[in-house]
Amino acid sequence: MKIEIPEKKKKVHEMLIAIRWGDMDAMGHVNNTTYFRYMETVRIDWMRSVGCQPDPQGEGPVIVNAFCNFYKQLEYPGEVRIKMYVSDPGRTTFESWATMERSDQPGVLCAAGGATTIWVDFPAQKAKTLPAWMRQHVES
Repeated sequence: MKIEIPEKKKKVHEMLIAIRWGDMDAMGHVNNTTYFRYMETVRIDWMRSVGCQPDPQGEGPVIVNAFCNFYKQLEYPGEVRIKMYVSDPGRTTFESWATMERSDQPGVLCAAGGATTIWVDFPAQKAKTLPAWMRQHVES
C-alpha cells in the first residue's frame, strides 16, 4: 500500500530505526505502542536538528493528540524508515505526520500516524504563540 502525502504537508526529516527484539509482543510482531515511540523518536530528532531544545523553565512543544493507523506488521529483525512531515501552523499549534516502512521494502507502507503539537509556556502551563523561527520550519 502506498500513501500520498498531500502537498500542504512538508517533508522535514527521515531516519532509520532498528527494530529491536524487545519491540515485539507475544504475537511475534512489533507492539502497537512501539509505533508511537518510533514517531516520537523521529519527531525529537527533527526538533533537535532545528534547534528546538525545550526548557522546563521556559517554553517548548507538547503533544496534545496522537494517532496511528496500522497497515502491515513490522517484525524483528529489520529497520523502519520513518519519514516525517509537518503542516497547518496555527497561532499556537502545528501538525506532524509520519509514515513507516521497512527499509528493505521501500514504498510499502506499514503504518502512518501523526500528532498535534502545541507550544507551551511551561512555568505558566499555558499555550503560547508559536515562535517565528519554529513557524518558518513548519510552513511550506
